[in-house]
Parts: sequence; C-alpha cells; structure tokens
Amino acid sequence: MQPSKRGEERVTINKEFQSYDAFINEYVTNISRSGVFIRSKSPLPVGTRVNLKFTVVTEDIETVEGVGEVVRVESDPKGMGVVFTELPTYSQHLIEKLLVKP
Repeated sequence: MQPSKRGEERVTINKEFQSYDAFINEYVTNISRSGVFIRSKSPLPVGTRVNLKFTVVTEDIETVEGVGEVVRVESDPKGMGVVFTELPTYSQHLIEKLLVKP
C-alpha cells in the first residue's frame, strides 16, 4: 500500500518569524488565485508539500492559510513557486479580495 498524499510530511512556510532575519530570508512576494511566489535563500525542492501561513493587507491585516506544493525553483530572484493544493474558503475569499482591490 502506497502512502497517501495527506500522509506526506509537510514543511511550514512563513508560520511565525523568530526574528527580522528570518522574515528577510523567506517571504511571499507575488500571489495569484492559483499560488504564490516565495522569496527564499534556501528554496525547497520541486514536489515538496508545504503548509502556508502568511499575512495580507486588505482593509485589515488578515492571515491566509492552506497547503501547497513547490512547482518551480528560481535563482533570480531566488525563491520558489508554490501552487495551492488545499485552500479553505476563508483564505480563497481573502485572496480574491486582495486581487480585485482597486
């Protein structure tokens, strides 16, 4: 029996920053309905499943949470493209609000 996708270990991205340096080393720079680009000095390999938790500013500061998978790694700027694989309705609404913001 093969392990299910849900049973795979996940890496947490942007959970709680311990310091300013940690913030600079890893942060979301671009967001779309399908995923995010995360600048990182140490990008994860393609195929890595990650827990996502990051803040966005709409009318208030809100937190987007979900699960994603690394689909590409870039060197300039250094980072990784992550596609959303599981995104709760609340987080979907936050992203939509952010994208249609005038």
